[in-house]
Amino acid sequence: MAEITAAMVREIRDRTGVAMMDCRNALAEATGDMDKAIDLLRKKGQAKQDKLATREAKEGRVAVAKSLDGRSAVIVEFNCNTDFAAKSALVQQLVDLAAKLLLANPNANVADDPQVKAAITATAQQTGENVRLGRYQVVLSNAGTLGTYAHYTGKVAVIVQITGTPTDQLVKDLCLHITAARPLALNRESVPAETVAKEKEIAVEQAKATGKPQNIADKIAEGKMRQFFQERVLLDQKFVKDDTKTITQLLAAAGCTLEKYARIEVGQ
Repeated sequence: MAEITAAMVREIRDRTGVAMMDCRNALAEATGDMDKAIDLLRKKGQAKQDKLATREAKEGRVAVAKSLDGRSAVIVEFNCNTDFAAKSALVQQLVDLAAKLLLANPNANVADDPQVKAAITATAQQTGENVRLGRYQVVLSNAGTLGTYAHYTGKVAVIVQITGTPTDQLVKDLCLHITAARPLALNRESVPAETVAKEKEIAVEQAKATGKPQNIADKIAEGKMRQFFQERVLLDQKFVKDDTKTITQLLAAAGCTLEKYARIEVGQ
């Protein structure tokens, strides 16, 4: 069993909001596995969610770019040690270089590109920080409209592919919604099976922890899974600018279909 340290207990406390002693007991029951400890606390109904997303994120910058013909768009993330460096012209130039490379060749191996590697080394030397390539994503489209959005902070960027005849306002609204709502997947079918199974198991155990029999716990879990999909699946989410309609309803009213999206947030 891994040694249970005070730092581990504090992290569980920060992620769940549960009392320190309960965090320590959960870690002991999970033999030091932090993720299992959090699942145990959630099953017991002590932790409503894992607040991992609220922990201090790695610093860095993301940028989004679209080709002149509108058929391809890319998001690129670079990480560094401080927000000061992330906002520098040096890191911005590095992100732009990688984005241009991907637009020119969507199959390019950015990490091994000589120009990018040289630029990373130069940027690291000038900033004195550990500068590295994070994630990147390419969206290609032979049909429909590609829309892009980069948050003013340089921390989040989004791409959407929409078929139909979307207005500029619809494209903007969808990008802003995805930025704010942080969907897990486009539709229910796209949610990883292991994620669905884990959430259902936790919901059942939460209900059983309150004394409910198995058959009632299963029904309660079904309701919680519907809520889970409504909160985390993009097409099921309520539109952030008008919660009387879902994203599916918003698209249907415009006669459009959201084919795919990409979202990258620094540190997430």
